[in-house]
Amino acid sequence: MSCCLCELRHYDDYDYYVCSSCYEGAKSIILFTNLPKKNKSTNNDSFSPSISNKRFVKALKWMKLQEEKIKLEDEKMTYLSGFATALKDQIHTDIQVMAGDNEPPIPAHRGLFAMRSTIFCNMLDSDECKAPANQTITLPELNHEELEALLEFLYSGSVPKEKMEKHVCSLVLAAYKYEIPFLQKFCENEMLGSLNLSNVLNILEISDTCNNKNLKETTLNFIVRNVEEIVFSPGFDDFALKNPHLNTEITRASITNNKKRKIGA
Repeated sequence: MSCCLCELRHYDDYDYYVCSSCYEGAKSIILFTNLPKKNKSTNNDSFSPSISNKRFVKALKWMKLQEEKIKLEDEKMTYLSGFATALKDQIHTDIQVMAGDNEPPIPAHRGLFAMRSTIFCNMLDSDECKAPANQTITLPELNHEELEALLEFLYSGSVPKEKMEKHVCSLVLAAYKYEIPFLQKFCENEMLGSLNLSNVLNILEISDTCNNKNLKETTLNFIVRNVEEIVFSPGFDDFALKNPHLNTEITRASITNNKKRKIGA
């Protein structure tokens, strides 16, 4: 009987056979993957396949290469975390950033702000910001906690989940206003992942403000699928009065959906 791994062709469910060479090669890979991380090494010959089966030797080399790539990515992330350390320890800061609630400003770095956003870059290039060191800029739409979350993202590219859940609405509006595309995408993923009956109208309003077509389309589809619960929810009347154009879009989307269902039936 032919080995189902040596000869790459279809076999019936009960006709599988693995030759001894492939079996030993598979055992070598399993032993390697179960090794503690500290014991794995591309130069470790003790778990190299003892057979000459090229497929398993190639697979093992590929696995070792992927592990090296993961290790390199970990080192890269550690290296980049130095930006966050510079913010936390206030290393050579040269600008003050203040929220709109009159809390104390947060020391930051002009260069990083300019690099993360063209709007910030233009603000810092203005005549009033060019000359004096430690000039203060104010982001009036954010409170102090929201500003801290924004800075954390600008410096590290991420925000802890609990902070993101709490401040996602403020952060996505700031990302739209100051043109920070990566933060916009980050917030969009968070909102899509947490979409429910209680927050869907707020997210629809945000998607409209930020002109986010994907978020708006997904949110409208969710509303159409749950239209009765949402239209008769306590906050819908206020939402409709505040956003008549979105109320119209919901109505049109619901009618279109009903027509499609009737045609399908």
